[in-house]
Amino acid sequence: MKITSVESFIVALPCDMGGPPPLFAGKPWTHLEILLVKVTTEDGLVGWGEAFGHASIPATKAALDTIVGPLVIGRDASDINALTRSIQHAVHLLGRNGPFVFAYSGIEIALWDLLGKRCGRPLYQLFGGGQRTELEAYASLLAYSNREELVARNTAAACASGYRYIKLHETTREAVLASKEAARATNARIMLDVNCAWSVPVARDMADALAEDDLMWLEEPVWPPEDCHGLAQVRERGIPISAGENVAGLFGFKSLIEAGAIDVAQPSVTKIGGIGEMLRVINYCQSQGVEVAPHSPYFGPGFIATLHITAALIDRPLVEVLWLEMEGNPFGSWVTAKNGKVQVPQGPGLGCDPDLDLVAQYSSAAATSGQVRR
Repeated sequence: MKITSVESFIVALPCDMGGPPPLFAGKPWTHLEILLVKVTTEDGLVGWGEAFGHASIPATKAALDTIVGPLVIGRDASDINALTRSIQHAVHLLGRNGPFVFAYSGIEIALWDLLGKRCGRPLYQLFGGGQRTELEAYASLLAYSNREELVARNTAAACASGYRYIKLHETTREAVLASKEAARATNARIMLDVNCAWSVPVARDMADALAEDDLMWLEEPVWPPEDCHGLAQVRERGIPISAGENVAGLFGFKSLIEAGAIDVAQPSVTKIGGIGEMLRVINYCQSQGVEVAPHSPYFGPGFIATLHITAALIDRPLVEVLWLEMEGNPFGSWVTAKNGKVQVPQGPGLGCDPDLDLVAQYSSAAATSGQVRR
């Protein structure tokens, strides 16, 4: 079936992050924004995807609406690998990592949703998965500017709601210790993501300071993130290192692994080119003995696609769920955890379509559509 239209929607969901809204690209982060992608084929079947994301949405949407979307109009929706090769080659001069790859990621997820619907099977079955319907989740706390009282309060609240794994976005040992104390009663494991905050020498020193704190992993400690050999130096200090959300495709992960830089790979389906590239990355990482924990701070089709991938392919599933409360969400309970667990949809494709009334309610602008010209 040929693709007849590609539409994009920005859905802005009011949310409470458990503290003062952090600044994101210079603005208070008061709404969780989702860049939804709707792909329709000539028989009227609809697939849903999500393109990265957050502060990059205006750039990603422009790439999607003006270049990437029009390139797929009229193409065969079922030949996903051929379409991926064609589109990524067509836009590679515009960047192998960034808005054009993010934009195609959203379309590609929607194509898999369409494929699953045509087959009448949930995506995890198409990936060769077994019978998992529930996955362990970890609470990914937002950044509280190293305010120990907020770190402790939100850690305790996440533990009380059933999480046994907590990730911090702070940059001090004091914040880690505050979280560990708050989690002591439940024995929850703590992870630390510093978002590429440190030079290699500072990161080595911080790894030494944190060495006795039993971190499950230290995430992206080095700036810039592509400094694989610098990251490997930090890994030598003994704390497990995770990274990969900023990596460009399979060969980016090859560089990390060949440098001996990571223990845990974190590909991100809305950034890396979609589901197909995720599958290639996971297969490669597993062949090299590297664990995979997909990056998924999303609340739309990107998150749901990650559930299917994780259910099918990850030996020790652990799903990232942002710690915040939304006023509402078009995907309802599928994008939230209960007692530290998330459910895998069992319907065909992604297994759940958005509530279009909620899409309309929270859309921050009119949908943009590219269609076949007749």
